[in-house]
Amino acid sequence: MSNIVPLISSGTAGPLGVLHLPRLWLKASLGAAGKLHSDYPAIGAGYDQMVLDGLGLDKGAFEAFIADSKPSYIELEAWVLEQKGGSLDQDAVDTLNADITGYIHADETRDEILGAAGREDDGTIKDAVNLNNLDDWAIFHSQELK
Repeated sequence: MSNIVPLISSGTAGPLGVLHLPRLWLKASLGAAGKLHSDYPAIGAGYDQMVLDGLGLDKGAFEAFIADSKPSYIELEAWVLEQKGGSLDQDAVDTLNADITGYIHADETRDEILGAAGREDDGTIKDAVNLNNLDDWAIFHSQELK
C-alpha cells in the first residue's frame, strides 16, 4: 500500500476538540512511513503549521514522535497533552478552530480546485476546509480509482 490520499477532513476534530489534528496525524504518519501521496506534504505550511503553532508544539518534536513512536491517534492526543502539562488552553483551541473554519482560499486557488473537481464556481463554496475536501476527493478519484 502506497501513495495514499489523506481523506480525513481538516474540519474533523478528535476527542480533544482540535480541528485538523486528526488529518495532521494521518499525513505525518503516512509521510513517516513513505506512504503519503506525492501531492501532499507530511507537514505543510498551511493548516498543519497553524495547528502546531496554535497548540504551541515544536514541529521537530512532533515529527520525531510520529516517526519514532508510530502512535495511534489516541496516543498522539495523549502526547499532545503531555507536552502541554496535562491540559489545553480552551481559548487557544477555540481561536485555532475559528482560524481553520474561517480560512478562505484566494480566488485563483478556489477556481483551480473547483475546476479540477468538475464543479462550476457558483460562489457558494468559499471556505478552505470544503474546497480542500473537494480537492482531496478529486485527487483520490482521478489517481486511485482509474
